[in-house]
Amino acid sequence: MSASGGQQGTDSRQNPQSAPQPEQPSDSHSEQSGVLRVGEAEADWTGDAQYFEYSRAANPIGAGITSQVPIRTFPAALHRGTATTVEVLDLSGDLNTPWPATSPALQAAFVVIQAGESLSTAARATSQLFYVLSGSGRSELDDQEIFWSKGDVIVVPMAASVLHSAQGRAVLYWVTDEPLMQYLGVAPISSRFSPTRFPADRIRHELDLIASDPRAMDRNRLSVLLGTAPQTQTLTITHVLWAMFGLLPTAAVQRPHRHQSVALDLIVQCEPGCFTLVGSTVNAEGEIERPTRVDWESGGAFVTPPGLWHAHYNESGSDAYLLPVQDAGLHTYLRSLDIRFVSPRSGR
Repeated sequence: MSASGGQQGTDSRQNPQSAPQPEQPSDSHSEQSGVLRVGEAEADWTGDAQYFEYSRAANPIGAGITSQVPIRTFPAALHRGTATTVEVLDLSGDLNTPWPATSPALQAAFVVIQAGESLSTAARATSQLFYVLSGSGRSELDDQEIFWSKGDVIVVPMAASVLHSAQGRAVLYWVTDEPLMQYLGVAPISSRFSPTRFPADRIRHELDLIASDPRAMDRNRLSVLLGTAPQTQTLTITHVLWAMFGLLPTAAVQRPHRHQSVALDLIVQCEPGCFTLVGSTVNAEGEIERPTRVDWESGGAFVTPPGLWHAHYNESGSDAYLLPVQDAGLHTYLRSLDIRFVSPRSGR
């Protein structure tokens, strides 16, 4: 068999004596410059060409060729150790990627910094998000310095590395779009936004205003979406990332919705009895059929795959808070987010 998949004897490259000889260039300049004319090169670029019958290749995910994004939880125990370290929430084995990844486009990690210590993080990424799960400190990038404390959200554009220093022990939830860059085989060449900090007290204030609205409980989610000024088309925190700070009140049920972005959900605070139901279909009453239950844990995280319905429940007796981070900035720009909601009153 030849490299292009033909039978031996039918590819003239296998028998140079019988192959038509290319016309020799008469232009001495082309010989010196190395320019290849059509028909000159035996390496005719067909070696990697493949051909598929449409119905067998149109849906490689459904056929199992491209792996599904799994529902996966990551316990808070991952960031409770005594070492200064980065704990990557790595699903590269499930996603069949040669680089670390938590979803096809994003990587999440817990950054643990012990009191008085420092740690550098680096990513070949257009967007990095840090949520301060605990502690306080500062981050340095280029000639800039950002001070942070518990509950703050920080986004950083392309940067070779960021140096984090903690006053007391600190834990950061870190999300980047490096897997997307790795897949595309590219590196960012310009910043699409400025380093931005969202102070915890301002986030809570905005959420309180939303929750105090008389019609708040009619809404599919009680949350504040975080955005940066340059994202005028997507209204997202970066041009790739989407982030919200959400409230799940006591005894609340937040009805199902779905979208094509992957959600990397961080549970900021909850008591036992909070959970999410995830499934592929909803019935006529708007309930998820044959769901998978994901129990929440304070400081834990989980992955909600794209295209699946998911609903949140709080049976704990205390309010709960979460911070989902998604690649919905990119999906919104591509017009592929396809977000859908179940009506709060009448099913679908």
